[in-house]
Amino acid sequence: MSEFVLLRMALRREHDIFVIRQRGREVAAAVGLEHQDQIRLATALSDVARLLLPVPGDADVAFVAQMGTPPRLVVEIVAGPGAAALLDGGPAGRLVHTMEVDGDEHATRVRLVSRLPIGAVPLTEERIAHLRREVAANEPGTPLDELAVQNRELMSALEEVRAQRDELAETNQGVMALYNELSQELEETNRGVVALYNELDEKSAQLKAASEAKSRFLANVSHELRAPVTAVIGLTRLLADSGSDPLTGEQARHVDLIRGSATDLLTLVNDLLDLAKAEAGRLEPVWAEVDLRALFGQLRGTARAIITRPDVELVVADPPAGSTVTADEALLAQVLRNLLTNAIKFTERGTVSMSLRAATGQDGWEIEVADTGIGIPPELHERIFEEFYQVPGSSTGRTGTGLGLPYAQRLVTLLGGSLHLTSEPGKGSVFTVVLPRRPMPPAPAQRDEG
Repeated sequence: MSEFVLLRMALRREHDIFVIRQRGREVAAAVGLEHQDQIRLATALSDVARLLLPVPGDADVAFVAQMGTPPRLVVEIVAGPGAAALLDGGPAGRLVHTMEVDGDEHATRVRLVSRLPIGAVPLTEERIAHLRREVAANEPGTPLDELAVQNRELMSALEEVRAQRDELAETNQGVMALYNELSQELEETNRGVVALYNELDEKSAQLKAASEAKSRFLANVSHELRAPVTAVIGLTRLLADSGSDPLTGEQARHVDLIRGSATDLLTLVNDLLDLAKAEAGRLEPVWAEVDLRALFGQLRGTARAIITRPDVELVVADPPAGSTVTADEALLAQVLRNLLTNAIKFTERGTVSMSLRAATGQDGWEIEVADTGIGIPPELHERIFEEFYQVPGSSTGRTGTGLGLPYAQRLVTLLGGSLHLTSEPGKGSVFTVVLPRRPMPPAPAQRDEG
């Protein structure tokens, strides 16, 4: 960084304070400092000079132009020793970009630095020489002249402050008006939010009441229907019994239709009753250690009994010995039985399988029920867990109540697990039950069997 001394001065008497201030303003204007920065530098020099004047010995002042990036004007003052403490923390440091003060037993050195603004005329060597001649040609004014300049600067500063104050007052009025407007809008919004919350609470209460009424209705209807439907099934068995009067072929066919319809109705009634219990929170698991190997064996026998198609093969892989889980055995068996029944119902040919493996990333089991049936489109994967929903376009001609999967999902959640589906049309379906080995069950309670 190149440095060029523009002007040197001495501080010996009080008159020199005015001259240094004047020269500081002139040099600052010559190198391109803005008007306010000129006043700040001149005021800082005046303040430092007053503090250094009483120090024994003369003080030397040098105005130095630094041709760096960015270019700067530096005022270097060297005074007698012991004056550093007088300048430390003074107001002059707040008027320039940086102020450096250090001293030793020989001298006190002060550096006041002002950066030139962007767009100022570059400080080339030719311009430095011109500035030297320009500054040297100016004759220093008298203290009265400098006081007059200071008064004009003060009046200008006061006018500027007054203008800023008026502008600030107008701004404050605008801010207050905006604040009042926003406050009113916020208050109206809050009232609307409170009203919305009240409406939501009311709707939530209505929805809860409707849900409870629906559960009570399903439970009551299921209880009332189960007895007569069971009686109808019993009567059809009596009519078809070999000990009863023989039936004609047409009569036997009609009795079989009645028994089949009554059986389907009884299944629907039982599913409705189970679902109503689950929704009403009346199903409480009876937690116990469940032997999964024994459970798989029981389900294998149950599932084989309902397979009517010769082209469908049932494969139930035995879990490793000692595979256990803390759950309600009856509820878990019902979930897996529902999944196996669905898989068999919608599989015309191929395989229906059930297997067990350790859950990925957690201490638990994954029970997988897979089939090679019709499959389910991805857009229906969530809908099949809705009550009474059935996948349209089944080629098997089999229908159900649409309650088995929603009920199975509720039971799995009740057991602390989750139920997932992977399926594509024509490629079959895979239902995966994920269960923790040791869930955190509530206090043991007996399940309502009514």
